[in-house]
Amino acid sequence: NFLTYYLLLNFQTELVSWMRGHESSVFSISVHASGKYAITTSSDTAQLWDLDTFQRKRKLNIRQSVGIQKVFFLPLSNTILSCFKDNSIFAWECDTLFCKYQLPAPPESSSILYKVFAVTRDGRILAAGGKSNHLHLWCLEARQLFRIIQMPTKVRAIRHLEFLPDSFDAGSNQVLGVLSQDGIMRFINIQTCKLLFEIGSLDEGISSSVISPHGRYIASIMENGSLNIYSVQALTQEINKPPLPLVKVIEDLPKKKLSSSDLKMKVTSGRVQQPAKSRGSKIQTRILKQDLTGDFESKKNELPDGLNKKCLQILLKGYGEYPTKYRMFIWRSLLQLPENHTAFSSLIDKGTHVTFLNLQKKYPIKSRKLLRVLQRTLSALAHWSVIFSDTPYLPLLAFPFVKLFQNNQLICFEVIATLIINWCQHWFEYFPNPPINILSMIENVLAFHDKELLQHFIDHDITSQLYAWPLLETVFSEVLTREEWLKLFDNIFSNHPSFLLMTVVAYNICSRVPLLNCNLKDDFEFFFHHRNNLDINVVIRQVYHLMETTPTDIHPDSMLNVFVALTKGQYPVFNQYPKFIVDYQTQERERIRNDELDYLRERQTVEDMQAEVDQQRVEDEAWYQKQELLRKAEETRREMLLQEEEKIIQQRQRLAAVKRELKVKEMHLQDAARRRFLKLQQDQQEMELRRLDDEIGRKVYMRDREIAATARDLEMRQLELESQKRLYEKNLTENQAAVAKEMRADADAYRRKVDLEEHMFHKLIEAGETQSQKTQKVIKENLAKAEQACLNTDWQIQSLHKQKCDDLQRNKCYQEVAKLLRENRRKEIEILNAMVEQEAKKWKEAEGKEFCLRSAKKASALSDASRKWFLKQEINAAVEHAENPCHKEEPRFQNEQEDSSCLPRTSHLNDSSEMHPSTQISLNRRAVEWDTTEQNLIQKVRNLRQRLTAQARHRCQTPHLLAA
Repeated sequence: NFLTYYLLLNFQTELVSWMRGHESSVFSISVHASGKYAITTSSDTAQLWDLDTFQRKRKLNIRQSVGIQKVFFLPLSNTILSCFKDNSIFAWECDTLFCKYQLPAPPESSSILYKVFAVTRDGRILAAGGKSNHLHLWCLEARQLFRIIQMPTKVRAIRHLEFLPDSFDAGSNQVLGVLSQDGIMRFINIQTCKLLFEIGSLDEGISSSVISPHGRYIASIMENGSLNIYSVQALTQEINKPPLPLVKVIEDLPKKKLSSSDLKMKVTSGRVQQPAKSRGSKIQTRILKQDLTGDFESKKNELPDGLNKKCLQILLKGYGEYPTKYRMFIWRSLLQLPENHTAFSSLIDKGTHVTFLNLQKKYPIKSRKLLRVLQRTLSALAHWSVIFSDTPYLPLLAFPFVKLFQNNQLICFEVIATLIINWCQHWFEYFPNPPINILSMIENVLAFHDKELLQHFIDHDITSQLYAWPLLETVFSEVLTREEWLKLFDNIFSNHPSFLLMTVVAYNICSRVPLLNCNLKDDFEFFFHHRNNLDINVVIRQVYHLMETTPTDIHPDSMLNVFVALTKGQYPVFNQYPKFIVDYQTQERERIRNDELDYLRERQTVEDMQAEVDQQRVEDEAWYQKQELLRKAEETRREMLLQEEEKIIQQRQRLAAVKRELKVKEMHLQDAARRRFLKLQQDQQEMELRRLDDEIGRKVYMRDREIAATARDLEMRQLELESQKRLYEKNLTENQAAVAKEMRADADAYRRKVDLEEHMFHKLIEAGETQSQKTQKVIKENLAKAEQACLNTDWQIQSLHKQKCDDLQRNKCYQEVAKLLRENRRKEIEILNAMVEQEAKKWKEAEGKEFCLRSAKKASALSDASRKWFLKQEINAAVEHAENPCHKEEPRFQNEQEDSSCLPRTSHLNDSSEMHPSTQISLNRRAVEWDTTEQNLIQKVRNLRQRLTAQARHRCQTPHLLAA
């Protein structure tokens, strides 16, 4: 719920400011183009901060039911745009926070909840989208919705919008990147509604994306965590096409207002779609002629970001200065700053230069931030070239630019470096003296245009080092206000480097009246180091006049080189100075620094020795004082000891009386404790007996439950065996029925065969009797039939023989299977017998362990009884001793070394004379219960074994029954 600004220095973060004020988390930060203001946005409020002081300037409060969607600055503008969750959009003036306008509500048919926004670089078009496949394009100048773009049907929601910069559109970006919910970023032309290209895919979706300022690369963070860099030039060729020809067709505005259906257009990848034109509107065309004569000049004056130097100079002469909100942008274009981030970072990483470690002592600055930026910029310049570490006027030269660009140190460094390379030419040739050659140029121009003023300077021994050099080394920052200085450098950066030298001459000429009235050298020094009542517009006009009227032989532009921008990637080497002088000064400065360190080291040693002597003297005085105090304290304590001894004697007498009283109380307490202890022992014995009774009852209950569970398991097993027996009998019955059925089928077949043969025999007899009278031909036919019948009979006999062979083979197979079954039954019987034997062994082992358990329990009971008997004897002895302390105790043991004689024997345990009667009765009752329980348990185990053996034998006999 707060903002913290950090400053990166040598890969370490330094806390600059901690800004509080938000009650919920901040999700959006927008910085003004000048870097002076910032807007932070949370769900319930938006706050405007001044980054120079890190103080809150204004706060935007709204109703909780509305909610803020986003608040941000329009590019290159002082307008703040606020978008709320109810789709209302307001525009505010940054300085006065006056509401400039409110955008109307979109048509109900295409109304969507805005979530994401994007603005073109010129701040004219606002794109808004949300959870829909529609995009709304607002014209902020006309303050109306001029187009609705429908994305493809695959797009259901829009997560991010960003315009693609172009070097040919002068800030009116035409290509819009739309990142949808499917992780694909589509780039469309907002004028033609044509899909140009897309990045990302369904398998490798994009989580977030950002476009470089020049629109050459697209950096995307993918959903799988990787970072992809896309080249726009490789993705499409249409983005880098040259601008369209200047011949344009101008259409009149339609008379009727366009409806939402007329504004709506679909994004296509083929032909271009445009809004339908009204039939009643007429088109007026005008052909504009292209000016081809100025092509070469325009290319010569072409600047980055689509600006033209010639046009800027015309604008500057017309208005006298550049617009405030576009000044920084124009300066960067005029100076053609390369923005070498890597090279500047390497200079910053070298840390603060040793020359500027104590910069605040020589130049005390109230703002700590400004001091840090100045120190860091000067250190970067010193690391860039050694000459700048020895240049005394470098802080004066750099301070106005540092104050102007304190929020962008890279631009500040490159502006100062460009100024030194171009407008400070030949300044370091006479180092460490002022540039005599430059001052001579200024004096020659002044002599040509104002001989009287120059003669006045000569008469009062005022050289160019007094009337020109202070203006140059401070770049007029001491004699001009902020607005005047900015206006002057608008003209200096837009012209030849000689313009700065001409400005010095013009300043003197425009101030000739007060200068001619000065006669003292101090007055001249005060004049050129303080602000004066001078109109800067007059000075600038005088400079342009001098640039045009100065002869070529003394004009500075003939001796100064033209403007050269800094190289891209790495900064150029700056060695335009006498190297041997700089090296000598560096060596001398190092020698002086070493001498100073030696002197400081020696002085520190002397101071340490003096401090030790003073410390020793103080310690001696303290020791003597301490000895005196100890002597006095010893005498005082001797007197106190005598008094304490008297008090101790009195206290001893009182303690003796108290001890006697305590002894009596102790005897009473011991007697009460003894009685309480005896009662406690009796209660514990009774409680132990009850616990043993409960334990015995629990054991008996658990044994009964286990026996009942075992009996239930055996009954379930018997039921299973009975079920198996019935299943085996059923299978045997089914097999017998099948065999009987097969035998009946064979008997029926045999009877049918016999009937057929008898029928054939009777038929043959009848045929012989009826056909005896037929001819020989008929007899031959009957003979043939008889032969055929014989053949059929032989075939049947062979068939029966084959069936018999098959029956024999099948009978043999049945015998082999029966043999295998008998072998398996024999092995199963052996296994069951082994299991029965093993079971008998286990039962015998269980009986042995049960006997051991009973023996151990009896031994434990005997041990408990003996221990109780021993405790009883000791208690009786203690009672007797308490009743008769003087009675001599008789020995109870014959031999104390033998432990076995100390314990009662088994016969002693059964003797009623040596045990309490109730204890004896309880032990006898428990012994009888244990014996009865033991006999019952043994009988039940034997019955259970007999039942298991009978069931096992029955199970072994079942296969024989099945086989029979």
